[in-house]
Amino acid sequence: MYKRKLGNSNLEVSAIGLGCMGMTFSYGPAGDRQEMISLLRSAVERGVTFFDTAEVYGPFNNEELVGEALVPFRGLVVVATKFGFKVHPDERPGWLGLDSRPEHIKEVTTEAAGKLQEDGLIQYSRGRITVLDRPKLESRVCECYAVVRRETERLLPARNPSD
Repeated sequence: MYKRKLGNSNLEVSAIGLGCMGMTFSYGPAGDRQEMISLLRSAVERGVTFFDTAEVYGPFNNEELVGEALVPFRGLVVVATKFGFKVHPDERPGWLGLDSRPEHIKEVTTEAAGKLQEDGLIQYSRGRITVLDRPKLESRVCECYAVVRRETERLLPARNPSD
């Protein structure tokens, strides 16, 4: 399997990743949980090391599914998850709006690490940007990055890249 580096990092992932949204959300009824876990694990066995999810898929149950399935592969895979959504209080599918306030980012990155059962590599990214965000986008991106970095360092142990 070909590999790619993510951005300017030394983090290397498979050139082919697996988007997990349709396993629990959006494209018809959710798949059978055990079948989806088998599918995710089969993907890793075939060389896929990059998986995409988001807090809003379900909401939350997609991160939980991906986390459960990938526990045996900790340290071997990278999970990308997106934040910035205001989900319904009753957790029904969809979202009410967007929320990229630093306090919300701190909350959802902490929750995502728990749901993903991951003490390894999680790539966090903002899910949506609105037209109203554009004038203050640069400062908000820097603010978001700082919060995500602090939370990642707090939640995840330091890793030696050769481990």
